[in-house]
Amino acid sequence: MFRRNAQPRSTRSMRYAMNKRVGLLSIALLLGGCAVGPNYQAPAPNALGVPVAYAPPVTKPAVSAAAAPAADLSGWWRTFDDPLLTDLIARATASNLQIAESVARLAQARESLVQARGALFPTLGGSAGATRNFTRTSHVSTGNTQLSLGLDASWQVDLFGGLSRGVQAARADAAAARFDLEGVRTSVAGEVATNYVEARLAQARLEIARSTLRTQDDNLQIAGWRVQAGLVSGLDAEQARAQRAQTAATIAAIETAYLQSVNRLGVLTGQAPGALRTEMLTTQPIPHGPDRIAVGIPADTLRRRPDVRSAEQQLAAATARIGVAKAALFPALSITGNINTPAARVGALGDLLTGNLFAGIAQTIFDAGRRTSQVRSARAGADLAFASYRQTVLSGLEDVENAVQSLEAAKARQAELEVALDASNNAAIYARSQYRSGLIDFLTVLQSEQALLSARDQLASAQADQALALIQLYLALGGGWQPETITPGTPS
Repeated sequence: MFRRNAQPRSTRSMRYAMNKRVGLLSIALLLGGCAVGPNYQAPAPNALGVPVAYAPPVTKPAVSAAAAPAADLSGWWRTFDDPLLTDLIARATASNLQIAESVARLAQARESLVQARGALFPTLGGSAGATRNFTRTSHVSTGNTQLSLGLDASWQVDLFGGLSRGVQAARADAAAARFDLEGVRTSVAGEVATNYVEARLAQARLEIARSTLRTQDDNLQIAGWRVQAGLVSGLDAEQARAQRAQTAATIAAIETAYLQSVNRLGVLTGQAPGALRTEMLTTQPIPHGPDRIAVGIPADTLRRRPDVRSAEQQLAAATARIGVAKAALFPALSITGNINTPAARVGALGDLLTGNLFAGIAQTIFDAGRRTSQVRSARAGADLAFASYRQTVLSGLEDVENAVQSLEAAKARQAELEVALDASNNAAIYARSQYRSGLIDFLTVLQSEQALLSARDQLASAQADQALALIQLYLALGGGWQPETITPGTPS
C-alpha cells in the first residue's frame, strides 16, 4: 500500500527525465551570451567631416565668438522678452497636433522595445478542462467527470544573440523616436516664433502704409488747392491721386499676410485658424533678441541637435540588425515542455502529474541564399544609415554657418537702413516745405515721399529679418530642449 503523500510513479519518472536535460539547458544558457554581428561604435568627429570651429562670417563679426562656450538655448524664445510669444510656444508645445503624432510614434517604439525584450524570456500558457461522460439506458443512467489542469512552456534560446541584437535595435529605435519628438517640438517652436514675427512685421507695415496714406491725403489736398488757385496744372493733383491709390492698394495684401500668419499661429497651437485674432489685434513691436549669442563649437551642435542624435540612433539600430540577420544563419535551439494533472474530482488534482520536456535544434540547409542576402542587405542598411547620419551632421553645420551669416547681414543692413530712413525723412520734410513755397515741382515731392515709404518699409523688414535669422540660428544650434535630460541606452 502506498501512503497518501507518496509520489506517483509517473511523477518520479517525469522528474528523472527533467534532470537528464539540465546539462543541455546549462549549455544553452552559456551559449546565449554569444552575440554575432558588430558592436556599435559612435563614429569619430573626423570621420564625419566635423571642423574644429565655424568659419567666420563675411561681414564684420557682431554676434559672438565662435570659440566661446555655447549659451543655454533650451528656452531661447524667452530671450525676445515677449510674454505673448512665450505663452504661444507653451500652448503649442502642449496642444500641437504634430507633437501629438510624434508622442504616439514614441509610444509605439517603446512598446516595440517591450515586445523585443519579451522574446528573450520563456512563454507560459495554462489550460483547464472538464469532460462529462454519461450512458443512459431505459432504466439506468451512469456517468463520470474528468477534470484536467495543464501548463505549457516554450523558450527560444538566444544562442547567437539574434534576440539580444533585436533588443538593441528596438532600444535605439525608441531613442531615435524620442529625439524625433524633441525635433518636432523645436521645429514647432521655431514655426510659432517665425509666424509671430511675420505677424508683427505685417502690423508694422500696415501702420507705415496707413501713416503714409494720411500724408498722401494731405499732399492730394494741397495739390488740389494749388490747382484751384491756378498755381499749377491738374497734373499735380492726378499724380498725387495716383500715388495715394498705389499706397492704398498695398494695404489689402499686407492685411492678407497678417491674417495668414495669425491663422497659422492658431493651428500651431492646436486651435481653429481664427482663434488668436483677438489676442493678436493689439499692435506690438517686432521682437528684438539679444545683440550677442555664443554659438560654441561644432561639437556642441552635434550634442544639441535632436535630428543629429536621432540619426546616430538610427545608425545604431541598423548596426544591431546586422547581428539579427547573421544570427539567422546559425542553428536555432527551442525548448518546450508541459505538465498536466488529470483527476475525477477537484480534490484529486495534483495527485497525478504527467509531462514532457523537449529540446530541439533546427538549421536551415538550403534557402537559395535568402539568409545570406538578408545579411548583406542589413550591412547595406547600416551603410545607408551612416551616410544619412553624416549628411545630417553636415547639413546641421551648414545651417549654423548660414544662420550666422544671415544674422550678421541683417544687422549690417538694418544699420544702413536706419541712416537711409533718417535721410529720407529729412528729404521729405524739405520737399513738402519747398513745394508749399512753390520752389520745386510736385514730382520731386512724390519721389521724396516714395523714398521715405520705401525706407520705412525696408527698415521694418530688416528688423524682422534680424529676428528671423536669430530664430534660425537658435534652431540650427539645436535650441529648444535639454539634451542632458535624455539618457537613452545606446546599444553596446
